[in-house]
Amino acid sequence: MNERSLPATETTARAATAHTSQFALLRQRRFAPFFWTQFLGAMNDNVFKIGFTSLVTYQAARFSGVDPKTVAFLISAIFIAPFVLFSATSGQIADKYDKAVLTRWVKTFEIAVMLIGAAGFWMHSAPLLYVCTFLMGVHSTVFGPVKYAYLPQKLAEDELVGGNGLVEMGTFVAILIGTIVGGVAAGIGASNALSATSAAAQSATPAGAWWLGGMCIAIALIGRIASSFVPPCAPSQTGLRINWNPFSETSRNLRLAHRNRTVFLSLLGISWLWFVGATFLSSFFNFAKDVLFADADVVTVLLAMFSLGIGFGSLMCEKLSRRRIEIGLVPLGSIGMSVFGIDLFFASHALPAAPHLLSVGEFLSLPAHWRVLADLFLLAMFGGFYSVPLYALIQSRSEPSHRARIIAANNILNSLFMIVSALMAMGLTAAGVGIPGIFLTTALLNIVVAAYIYGLVPEFLLRFVAWVLVHTVYRVRLVHAERIPAEGPAVLVCNHVSYVDAVVLMAESPRPIRFVMDHRIFRSPLLGWLFRHARAIPIAPAHEDAALLEKAYDACAAALADGDLVCIFPEGKLTKTGGMNPFRHGVTEILKRTPAPVVPMALRGLWGSAFSRHAASGQDRPVRRGLTSRLTLAVGEPIAPADVTVDGLQQIVADLRGARR
Repeated sequence: MNERSLPATETTARAATAHTSQFALLRQRRFAPFFWTQFLGAMNDNVFKIGFTSLVTYQAARFSGVDPKTVAFLISAIFIAPFVLFSATSGQIADKYDKAVLTRWVKTFEIAVMLIGAAGFWMHSAPLLYVCTFLMGVHSTVFGPVKYAYLPQKLAEDELVGGNGLVEMGTFVAILIGTIVGGVAAGIGASNALSATSAAAQSATPAGAWWLGGMCIAIALIGRIASSFVPPCAPSQTGLRINWNPFSETSRNLRLAHRNRTVFLSLLGISWLWFVGATFLSSFFNFAKDVLFADADVVTVLLAMFSLGIGFGSLMCEKLSRRRIEIGLVPLGSIGMSVFGIDLFFASHALPAAPHLLSVGEFLSLPAHWRVLADLFLLAMFGGFYSVPLYALIQSRSEPSHRARIIAANNILNSLFMIVSALMAMGLTAAGVGIPGIFLTTALLNIVVAAYIYGLVPEFLLRFVAWVLVHTVYRVRLVHAERIPAEGPAVLVCNHVSYVDAVVLMAESPRPIRFVMDHRIFRSPLLGWLFRHARAIPIAPAHEDAALLEKAYDACAAALADGDLVCIFPEGKLTKTGGMNPFRHGVTEILKRTPAPVVPMALRGLWGSAFSRHAASGQDRPVRRGLTSRLTLAVGEPIAPADVTVDGLQQIVADLRGARR
């Protein structure tokens, strides 16, 4: 769906929020009812799962045949099994039917499931609770593709990062609240019941089990009410014939996702995050009891820090990315996850032993425990940096007619990775590896997986390098950056001031750029490696290598024909004086082969920096105050290819550049 096909009221709503905070979405019907529906669903999942896990960990005597050391991993595996079995089918359903109607169906189903769960709590029936766990997995399996396919239909592209950030934040705040409610409710009356002397008193249902069952039903009912306000969301492919064979459809969905290499590897990246998250979250009960020597209430503190961290990181993504899909944040996130995961291992070995299980107050009174909490918060915060851009990238680059099935493929991969996570944790536990060892193993594996993915898709790493440069060495002010086309071919033309001009442009462009670059820089060890991975196009003057010149023009034509952005510095060399060198005819040669709009741009403020030739010019160096330099990137109106002349283009760039160099 594009902007022109939206109803007038929705287009107006988008325009009204074009430059407001992401929190403004919480006041709009196209987002708010949906947000609260998914919030309550995530909350209910965790009230149930945490209540169940807490009961069997700390009150194992009430549940026959349950191993409290592995039950958390087993519950996790049962919950995600439906994702493997039914994700392919749910993706087709989400593409075929109105997503608002599906949302209401799912929430009605949740009420029935929670009636089963409540019976399991009240009867202390592990089989019933396992059945409810599986059915809640079915609920989430169906809702997942609906949720992530709904967002790009209702949000503009510059709202996707903020909207996804709110959903991620809301999900983990819901996890936090659900954890608190589930943990507290599970403990109500438990100690009195377990200390009772009579067999009848010990077998009686504690008040906490009644509270758990009642709250799960109540939250499901409130979620169903919220879903009734979700506005209609047109199906993407009404004529789709549903393939009910989950195995063949799963295979087809994975092949569909694999068509776009960047999207598919982004799916793998998100699935890996679920592997990491599932490993940590499923370990918290045993981590609190066996490593921190703390009671069940401390689990709530651990989950609170984790949830607040990922919520804070998710919300920060919009600010750090300037409302764009900034995949440079993904490597930053993976680095932080590994650093603080490894530190959590060492922090866990520096803890004092305790004569009894510590209460929350006793736990927080020991300074060594604050390091553990800081590691969890920061690990989760970087997880937010990692996940939000990947979700937004998948939503923006997937074909709208197949988007829900791509999300279904993501859910399939997520579930497989989470099952492997549970099996790995159970295997390491059986081999005698403690919870800190599981954390260390996961953090080290994260380094290996990150290196593999970024090696296959250098775009992530390149954007990371560019993002770091413009957020540390430079501060860039943008003037009419919206004139850089969000889609379709275009030739970008800019003055050439320093060796990092291309990196600055790369960081500020909403999409990848194919740079036309001097063949000597292209072959240099450091910058050459960077731009080779960015698919730069090497060029040489005709008197040096006429064949390479023609090859470069042909490569530019092919890139434009593929709908790419091509950037050329028409001066052909860095300025030695701070002024502009005469433009050459490269732009017009490119346009002869493939006509495309030309977008003039100008960089101001790089002259005098360490990456310019200022020192060799003999001029006085401009005064630089502070640790960073302030730059400006000014973008002019696109020019039709028929109207482009070399002299006219140089004059436009000179006007954009102004007096400041």
